[in-house]
Amino acid sequence: MSATERRRIARRCPAALAAERLRIGLEHCSVSADVHEGYGVALVSVWADLLVWTDGFVYRWWTGKVSERTGRRLYTAYGVDNPVTAARCVAHRYRELRKTSPRSDDVAERAS
Repeated sequence: MSATERRRIARRCPAALAAERLRIGLEHCSVSADVHEGYGVALVSVWADLLVWTDGFVYRWWTGKVSERTGRRLYTAYGVDNPVTAARCVAHRYRELRKTSPRSDDVAERAS
């Protein structure tokens, strides 16, 4: 890695660094993802209904469940200190979603 690349990475916000670590963890689980950052938060886009966001302290994403009591979506959270475990959990959710929410032909065409 060049000195310029090291400086560029060092300037990124904590959320962006945490998101990038999660993306790399997902890659090791054979799951592709994109990182988007701005305004002190970062998003890891994995699949339809699977978007992980982080503030640099915690990863959060929708579990796919809704509270019976409130009718609101239930989210899970993992500390960014263990991106490998978080990546395994996100990969598990990704595989659940792939079974029930296959990509549309348009999205599949663009991804190939």
